[in-house]
Formats: sequence, C-alpha cells, structure tokens
Amino acid sequence: MPAPITLASLRSVPLAYATCSIGSSPSDTLPDKLLAISNAGFTAIELSFPDIQQHAEKLHNREVASDSYAELTLAARDIAKLCKKLNLEIMMLQPFSNFEGWPRGSVEREQVFLKAKAWMQLMEACGTDLLQVGSTDSLEESISTNRADIVRDLRELADMLAKQNMRMAYENWCWSTHARTWKDVWEIVKEVDRPNVGLCLDTFQTAGSEWADPRSPSGLLEGIPKPELERRWKENMLKLSQTIPGTKIFLLQVSDAYKPAKAIENEAKDGLRPRAQWSHAYRPMPYAGGYLPIEDVTKAVLKTGFRGYFSMEIFDSGPEGKGKEHEVNQYAKKAMESMQRLFKNVAETNE
Repeated sequence: MPAPITLASLRSVPLAYATCSIGSSPSDTLPDKLLAISNAGFTAIELSFPDIQQHAEKLHNREVASDSYAELTLAARDIAKLCKKLNLEIMMLQPFSNFEGWPRGSVEREQVFLKAKAWMQLMEACGTDLLQVGSTDSLEESISTNRADIVRDLRELADMLAKQNMRMAYENWCWSTHARTWKDVWEIVKEVDRPNVGLCLDTFQTAGSEWADPRSPSGLLEGIPKPELERRWKENMLKLSQTIPGTKIFLLQVSDAYKPAKAIENEAKDGLRPRAQWSHAYRPMPYAGGYLPIEDVTKAVLKTGFRGYFSMEIFDSGPEGKGKEHEVNQYAKKAMESMQRLFKNVAETNE
C-alpha cells in the first residue's frame, strides 16, 4: 500500500508556470508575464520557444526568424537575467515537437537533429537542463510509427543531451501518431533506457486520451457505457500509480478541458487533428469550467511518490474556443489559487 498523500508533502512541491499559458494580447510582453508569474508565488517557468522569439523581436525591434539562433541565443541569455532578478528558475524549454520517426537519410531527419543542437544552445544560454519532447503528431505520411524507429531516434537525442548534462522529458500528446497515452510513453521511455530520459505527464493529455473525446456529443469516449468507462478509468489510474517509478516522472503539467459546446468535427484543420484543436483552445485551469477527472490523474501521479514540479499549462479561449481576455497579474494569481485548491482536494490527510 502506498503511503497516504499528505497535505504537508504537497506544500513542498515546486510550482511552475508555462510562459505560453499566460497573456492574451500581443502587448503582454515576456517581462510582464514573468513578473506576474513571480508575484503570484510560482518559483519556476517552462520557457516556451515562441516567447524567446517574441523577446528577441522586442530586443531588436524587428522580426526574428525561428532559425535565427544567434539572435535567439542573445534573447535567451537576457531572459535568464530577467528570471534571476525575479527568483524564477527556468525549469524547462518547450515544446520540441515532431522530432522522432523521420526516415533515415531524409532531409527532415537531418533538419530535426540540427534543430536539436540549436535548441541545446538555447538551453545552455537560458540555464535550463531539461528539454520537453512531445510525441510526434505530424500529418506527414512518411513519418514512422514503428517503435524501433522511435526508440532509436530518442536514444540518439538522449545521448546528445547527456554530453551536456541535459535531460529529456518525453510527453504523450493525445493526438500523437504513436504515443497517445501514458502507457505508450512509459513503454518508450523504458525501451530508450537512458538515465536522463523521463516523463512529462499531463492531466489533460492523460484524461483526454482515455476518458474524453471532443468529437462525441457527450464529450466522452464513445461506444462504452459510462459505468464501464468509469471502471476502466479507475483501473487505468491505479495501474499508473503502481507502474511508473516517481523518479522517472520529471514534471506534471496541470490543466482541465472544456467540453466543446459543439462536438469537434472528425477531421484535421490547419494541420491539427481534432484533439489537437481541442488542446490549443479549450484548456482552462482547474475549477474554471472543465470536466476532466484531473484529480484522479493527480492522485495517481502522487501515489508513485512523485513530488517534483507541478506546472500550470493552460490554453483558455473560453468554452466556445473563440478567444478570451486575460489580465496577466489577476490570471497568474487565479492560477496559484487553482493549484492550491487542487492540492487540498487530492490530499488524503491534512497532516
């Protein structure tokens, strides 16, 4: 029997905020976001690549291309200085996507490995040792879903990172080509078998793959009676808690999801599969109108013994997905209140 989840143990959990998850206006600069995050009591950030690019453009007062790494590196160094003044750790750089599975000898494979080396330079510049890798979700038919190919590529990246004392947090995306569930990414991480590779788990991605489906009128997986769905879900969360060592979880990202007012059509739009469309616009913070069983996911992760970073990663465009204004300071404070409420609700003892 795992030890009960004590509220005292949750008070020591470090709290982060993804910079891509705050601000709804181009006028919300990265320094504004960082100040709001720090004032709300968060001690770290996930630094999002688009924020590095935006900050570089502010510094140079012109557009900066996504592959202008000399300018992006200067921006990353400046961000590190800003964070140091605010006592914020840069916990992770994200999101590194569509990396694994490209055919050997292909231009795409060569490009993603060159990109990985460039992102490692950004990591060094901003002072983080952790890279988030999202499981490939490309619509390109040439990309492989073969497990051996996936593992080979991730091992190669892991070894590159290890030479610089860097780590990788591998995440399932619930619309991925090959790793939609926590079981998928855990099996892959086990096969990769590198000490610097662990999991980025996510309350949305976990419940969004095995409980909910935005394409159905009910918002739940179709073809399964709800009592059976609930039984399977409880078993699934129990298995997670008993399967993954807490030491192989590098962070837990926290968000909920709105049930779309109208079911999302079962087709890709703007290069995004239905669940990706859902992810990009319908993800509020906990207790803000969502419907996923995120407390179940949180409890399962905590029962592994994990007490590492909890990170707020939300994309809230409102229940209609059409946009919603957020004032950064109030929003960051609300996010902290939401995180503390989550801790109180999942704690099994107040000791």
